[in-house]
Amino acid sequence: MDTGDQVKLGPGGTKAIPQSRVTIHMAASLDGFIARRDGRVDWLETSDEFAGGATMDPGFVEAFLDSIDCYVMGSRTYETALGFEAAGLGWSYGDKPTFVLTRRELPRTRDTVEFHSGDLAQFVNGRLRPAFRSIWFAGGGLVCGECLRLGLADQVRYSIAPIVIGAGIPFFERLDRDVALHLMEVKAYKNGMVELCYDVRGDPVPHDHAS
Repeated sequence: MDTGDQVKLGPGGTKAIPQSRVTIHMAASLDGFIARRDGRVDWLETSDEFAGGATMDPGFVEAFLDSIDCYVMGSRTYETALGFEAAGLGWSYGDKPTFVLTRRELPRTRDTVEFHSGDLAQFVNGRLRPAFRSIWFAGGGLVCGECLRLGLADQVRYSIAPIVIGAGIPFFERLDRDVALHLMEVKAYKNGMVELCYDVRGDPVPHDHAS
């Protein structure tokens, strides 16, 4: 994929792949749930207002979304996106390549969607990193938990909605170890949403860029 950078040739004519970044981004309730137990996210639309918050300028949002090269998600997140589309709310991921991690047979409504099953580390390091600079994991908790557990993530963006829902699907599932993070940015918006941006610290899995 053309990211706007020229591909430089290293010794022996091998390609020098631009540095890629894997970002985990999900919205969650204050108590850490990304969806209700049945998968519903109706609570994301809240009536809160924070006078001192920033507004989401449409031009900035468009430019920000343009900077994302591909999306990765689990089957439940994909089914939620299909539900939004069927309800007339549009497809959330534009024309960007969207990789759905699943072993189930799911409907494929557009050419940009590709299904994948198998080793996640091999898929990210061997398939995605050489081809895309900005790789976004958009959910759900099991997929993103595995991404973080395996040391594949470079950044975590956590958008906190101004609501507590008591129970549901956690932001990260089955995370069996501590993962140190470094806070890079905190931003509050007029709708009461707060976004936390962290760099992942620790010992990530080596990124193999060999061609």
